[in-house]
Amino acid sequence: MTRRELLAATAAAGAINMLPGALRDSAARSEAIRPFSIRFPGGQLDDLRRRVAATRWPDREVVADDTQGVQLATIQKLATYWAKDHDWRKIEARLNALPQFITVIDGLEIHFIHVRSKHENALPVIITHGWPGSIIEQLKVIEPLTNPTAHGGSETDAFHVVIPSLPGYGFSGKPTVPGWTPVRIAKAWATLMQRLGYTKYVAQGGDWGNAVSEQMALQEPPGLLGIHTNMAATVPADISKALAAGGPAPSGLSPDEKRAYDQLDDFNKNGLGYAIEMNNRPQTLYGIVDSPVGLAAWMLDHDIRSYELIARVFDGKSEGLTRDDILDNVTLYWLTNTAISSARLYWDNAHFPTGGFFDPRGIKIPVAVSAFPDEIYQAPQSWAEKAYPKLIHYNRLPKGGHFAAWEQPAAFTAELRTAFRPLRNSI
Repeated sequence: MTRRELLAATAAAGAINMLPGALRDSAARSEAIRPFSIRFPGGQLDDLRRRVAATRWPDREVVADDTQGVQLATIQKLATYWAKDHDWRKIEARLNALPQFITVIDGLEIHFIHVRSKHENALPVIITHGWPGSIIEQLKVIEPLTNPTAHGGSETDAFHVVIPSLPGYGFSGKPTVPGWTPVRIAKAWATLMQRLGYTKYVAQGGDWGNAVSEQMALQEPPGLLGIHTNMAATVPADISKALAAGGPAPSGLSPDEKRAYDQLDDFNKNGLGYAIEMNNRPQTLYGIVDSPVGLAAWMLDHDIRSYELIARVFDGKSEGLTRDDILDNVTLYWLTNTAISSARLYWDNAHFPTGGFFDPRGIKIPVAVSAFPDEIYQAPQSWAEKAYPKLIHYNRLPKGGHFAAWEQPAAFTAELRTAFRPLRNSI
């Protein structure tokens, strides 16, 4: 038996302690949970500012709107603020004030935030970000979720919160082989929750976080009670077919269904450029590794309603996100050099397919849906009820978009409290 086979066999039998000393020590190290903190050298921050200031600008777009992409005036306002006013050390200190850890799962270092509530019967939740997001998306909801009595809730609303960085993102390791799909990540997240000692828990996600959470629901690892999504996969097959054909909406749709169809149709026709490139040729994106302004523009052009919100922010308007919020996230990608490693998740998913991004997957465990109006599409309740036979919560929110926890933290927190309340009797 090889060393790897011996480790696998003994771990499966729960007998790590029976291994010979050297192998036992190696296995223990591989499963160790190590504290983690951040401190980027000042020289890297100086280099970032120098690169931003040295940006070679293109000509202005030749239309009066954003149909050609991120507008020159918007990105120049961002660059000016980035070079002169943004302070990375503030978000670095904020992250370092939280309990952060690294552990190795399936051969890859996984970084995560883990904040336990002071309330004994708190419900553990693992929250997964997406692209172009990061753990920064969820920072505003940690305190309200873990300490509800200080934020308008009761102790029965408390959560223990686990927020991992996706593989290839942020401070997690960068895969060196293909295949780190949502299926594989879902298995890693179940291992993480088990390693943390949680025997019953829930999962939450939007964007890639939804894909990972739904794969966890399909895998039904021991202890997973249910999931919550703010970007549900509910599009019926006939709707997907009509969208692929590029024709008009099918007849007989309700107003909510027609609005969702129109949102999806617009995204398919005008909003998929970034995903097509990352699905097919992520390694070609050298420009966004070499130019911070190039990276920022690429990340801003995710979906039109998010871009419009960000443009308003840099015009001085008050929104759920601030200029610092946006640049904290872009700077994290820059300093960790994860522009291309994060993009490869799209390539992996395209080459190891598990169905369309918004296709129902046949989930059998409880699911809760929060439908925000400015998401890529606002999932209608009728579609959600068909996609999730055990739908335990559905709410159509009046405000909020793709980055729900980041942009509308109070609404997001309230949704999680309500959504998972029916499952708390199981812990």
